[in-house]
Amino acid sequence: MRLLLSLILMHGLAGQAFAHGGEDHSHDEPAPAPKPVNAAGAAMTGASQRLADGSLFVPKPAQRALGIRTVVAEQGEFPGVVELPGRVIADPNAGGRVQAAQAGTIAAGPRGIALVGQRVARGQVLAWLVPVLDASSRADKQSSLAELSAQASVLEKRLARLEQLEGSVPAKEIEQARIELESLRARRSAIGGALGGRIALVAPVTGVVASSSANVGQVVDAKEVLFEIVDPDRLAVEALAFDAIAAGGLKRATARVGETRIGLDFIGAGLALREQALPVLFRIRREAGEKHAPLLAIGQTVKVLAEIGTNRPGVAVPAGAISRNDSNESVVWVHDTAERFVPRRVKTLPLDAERMLVIEGLTGGERVVTSGARALGQVR
Repeated sequence: MRLLLSLILMHGLAGQAFAHGGEDHSHDEPAPAPKPVNAAGAAMTGASQRLADGSLFVPKPAQRALGIRTVVAEQGEFPGVVELPGRVIADPNAGGRVQAAQAGTIAAGPRGIALVGQRVARGQVLAWLVPVLDASSRADKQSSLAELSAQASVLEKRLARLEQLEGSVPAKEIEQARIELESLRARRSAIGGALGGRIALVAPVTGVVASSSANVGQVVDAKEVLFEIVDPDRLAVEALAFDAIAAGGLKRATARVGETRIGLDFIGAGLALREQALPVLFRIRREAGEKHAPLLAIGQTVKVLAEIGTNRPGVAVPAGAISRNDSNESVVWVHDTAERFVPRRVKTLPLDAERMLVIEGLTGGERVVTSGARALGQVR
């Protein structure tokens, strides 16, 4: 019996040994592969991270998610630029104001009162002005009107008698009576118009109604501005130059309003100080292929970057490539390798509305980040 049990036990152990040798291990986890190591010797994972040397490891999928775009920095000689505060104004030759010639009441024109943004033609009636007179002035004008009417009636009868005697009276006497009658009629019409007539408020130029303060029934004073008409394709920028020498050497200029770049042509500088600065005038340039000039608002403030005669060396980069680090220093991110970005502290000067001039920190030829630079600064 003991011998039988021994044989059964030995047989079971042998079966387990054979089963273990042929067992399927396809579901067992493989040994982890060694993590990739970057140039700085730090192990990299699949997520974006800041490395020990301050550079960033950003995988390609993360770069696409952050919208990373790069360009090659350009080294060369670039014109010097001076910054000037400015504001948008209407071209005096393509804009005008409509004012009340005297006190009166506003009435709707043939097409109603002109609205803001409406395009109008030169000579178009924007509204009517009905003169308003006090009791004393109205009585004086009515008295003058009655007197002129009586004189005109007498002259009409006299002229009729003279015309019947034509040939027996001198022709110059008939002509003189006719001229006097026409003069009286004109004076009577003018006074009658002042009493019950109306004055047309017409557009002085062709353009767009930039502002309107007229309403039906509104009582206005003399010289009150009711409409402003401007041509949006003929606007200008007036800037202030605090350096008279620099103002004399200005050339072309640019400005930026939001995402819009504006080209400016230098017209001239004034000779009288205003707010301790010289006024400088630029005309907004319509770029090639543009049907209309950029849409701007009268009085809108802009920063003008005007070229001066001297050139300076440096590296030109898009303005979007400049960001700030935790120390509030200007930084440019250089795309060093496919997934590595290195920050460079730089010193910059404005170049135009779209570019900055790096005078220290870049040598030219580097591929710098233009879109997504601020997002890279948030990687930890």
